[in-house]
Amino acid sequence: MKVANPIYDIVFKYMMEDERIARTILSALLKVEVLAVEVRPHEYSDDTHDNLSIFRIDFGATIRDAEGNKKLILIELQKTWLETETLRFRQYLGVHYSNPKNMQADGAALPMVAVYILGHKVGDIEEPVLYVNHQSLDYDGNVVTKGLPNSFIDSLTHNSIIVQIPRLRGHINNRLDMVLSIFDQSRRDINDNRILSIDDSVYERDADMEHILHRLTMAAADADMRHKMNVEEEYFSAIEKRDTEILIRDRHIAEQKAQLSEQKAQLSEQKAQLSEQDSILRTTIKMLLDAGKTMEDISSAIGKDMNTVARLAK
Repeated sequence: MKVANPIYDIVFKYMMEDERIARTILSALLKVEVLAVEVRPHEYSDDTHDNLSIFRIDFGATIRDAEGNKKLILIELQKTWLETETLRFRQYLGVHYSNPKNMQADGAALPMVAVYILGHKVGDIEEPVLYVNHQSLDYDGNVVTKGLPNSFIDSLTHNSIIVQIPRLRGHINNRLDMVLSIFDQSRRDINDNRILSIDDSVYERDADMEHILHRLTMAAADADMRHKMNVEEEYFSAIEKRDTEILIRDRHIAEQKAQLSEQKAQLSEQKAQLSEQDSILRTTIKMLLDAGKTMEDISSAIGKDMNTVARLAK
């Protein structure tokens, strides 16, 4: 089956606008039942891609927790193609926390989970999905559980889920692997990066996954969608080229600075050596002069010209 590649922002947005698909993907990521999701407007985002290559969606999600209770949480989902853009994530979080719409009635911020879907690897971390869950510790490093969870504490910290798309290599061992397999870039069509070649037999009798594939198939058949994917790829290729050139330039500058620093160190060492040699020669000349030797005798004895001997003798 040929489906549109959801790593493209336009396809990802089209897919996640479907409430059923959003619930399916978020339930798998959070490992809880997501009962309902609502896309929340984020007027502080940059949808024009003028300078950013990060795609963002905010969800208000009603979940059923492990105790069976319903609760409302915020899910901030960010996706990027480029490694150079990940530093912008923190900037976005700061704006998110300052939004009064994300506060509870008691003034505390709604619990939030940040989901990062990355089109690149994070260092040497091999796990395709990483859960970063913060703990509360006492002075001795013991985990504090009494009185938690607490709305004040929860409003200060957030848990994160990091997905490394390049680490998805076709292994399906659990529900999350199944859901994320639609992002697996090893399935890209050999002639067209915009298309994934999917073995749909893997998803038989899974109504939610079949629904996702159906929507991605519709996206692949949409001419306007394919055109926007082309534009997006050209845009990000230009950004990547720019960032690569900047990285190369900065690396060259750093190398030049290191070379200059090394040269300065060598010059400083040479000056120190010359100063030490001059000190030894001065002492030697003084001793020879005290012994009654002439300047000519000293010049011959130490192998230095008369001007050098005269300078050192002063």
